[in-house]
Amino acid sequence: MSDRLGGRSLAFALATLLVLVAVGGAAAVQSERVLVVEDADTGERLLTEPVENGTTVTLAYDHSVEGSPVRDVYAVRGDRLVMTRMEFASYGWGFPAQANVTRENGSFVSRPDDVRLSELYVSPGDVADHRLLVGDETYDLVALSDGTVRIHLERRSTLQRLTP
Repeated sequence: MSDRLGGRSLAFALATLLVLVAVGGAAAVQSERVLVVEDADTGERLLTEPVENGTTVTLAYDHSVEGSPVRDVYAVRGDRLVMTRMEFASYGWGFPAQANVTRENGSFVSRPDDVRLSELYVSPGDVADHRLLVGDETYDLVALSDGTVRIHLERRSTLQRLTP
């Protein structure tokens, strides 16, 4: 009788262990999408922020010549940043002269057709005061970096998220 009980206990323990391993393995491979800001030269990660489809990512800065505010607005769509609009207060060098531009709330607004980026390079500077808005959070790109940054999306597993 004790052999039968011992065998059942061992079988139960092994089954429990297999379930725990399976659940742990599934959790380790489940992934989330993150927006990554890294040093363009070294690859050092400066910011990693979880995002979902539809999350708004905005690069806000002051035009270097005009000194007027500019907002390049993107939406997360799959593994791409899709530019949904560009807002600017005045026309100057680098603004879309040939694009269909409307006036909204005192700003010029351009809605580009299908601009999909896998990565975006920015050289943050004090004059432009570059900021990155991810959803409701704002990050000072000038304070985060001391050179050009690469902004892109990637997937990371739960295990990667938990390890430094």
